[in-house]
Amino acid sequence: MSVQATARITAVLDSRGVTALPVLESDGPLALRRTRAVNGPYARVTVVGAMSAPLGGDRLAIEARADDGARLTVDSAAATVALPGPGPAAGPATYDIELSAGEGAELRWLPEQLVSAHGSALRMTTRVELAPTARLVLREEQILGRHGESTGTLGSRLTVHRAGRPLIDQQVAYGPGAPGGWDGAAVLGGHRAVGQLLVVDPSFAEKCPEVRLLGPTAVLTPLVGPAVLVTAVAPDARLLRRVLDEALNDVLDARTG
Repeated sequence: MSVQATARITAVLDSRGVTALPVLESDGPLALRRTRAVNGPYARVTVVGAMSAPLGGDRLAIEARADDGARLTVDSAAATVALPGPGPAAGPATYDIELSAGEGAELRWLPEQLVSAHGSALRMTTRVELAPTARLVLREEQILGRHGESTGTLGSRLTVHRAGRPLIDQQVAYGPGAPGGWDGAAVLGGHRAVGQLLVVDPSFAEKCPEVRLLGPTAVLTPLVGPAVLVTAVAPDARLLRRVLDEALNDVLDARTG
């Protein structure tokens, strides 16, 4: 039997100037826990998987909102593993992420990897709405197959609007049924870990990091927004995370320098 669940997070700035969490609603396999922040004056929420999900046919969603002036970090306790459903009739699972940040707010979306297990089918969408003075740090990492197995079918779309205008809208697909060549030299080149890091910051309107290679399989690209996008592939999850962590540190140093 498929599962339908939506977890909700709302962060607000209280009268003391501290970020509070008036809404923290878990649902189904999406258990939310407030955890201790390790990166400054942020409220931190960790997503803890309460059961195996998403399976074929599941409909999962997370909504996270940082109201004006609030600072919110959302991460996860472990990787999310997309698994096969009870049968072909179940259809693909869906996982929808809805994020928003108000004026002067900062939202950090830093989950662990999404693993596409062999035989699974998942459609993932991430939609972000940002006020003109909002800041965003968003990381996505996708691992195509568990150790020693081929990938499942994975489709992912990221859409970000800032001040009501499109900032980025991109879609990728991997595995059976994806367009031919998805794992070829021009796309993944045999790698099975792919990720991206998006940093949106009003200060980049004055000075934005320049385009550059971050090793042989990663690139940093400035976007009109103002924002920067880091895209990387790697042989495994560990190396991918190292590239993205180093890039994040460089980008955050650039915005404060």
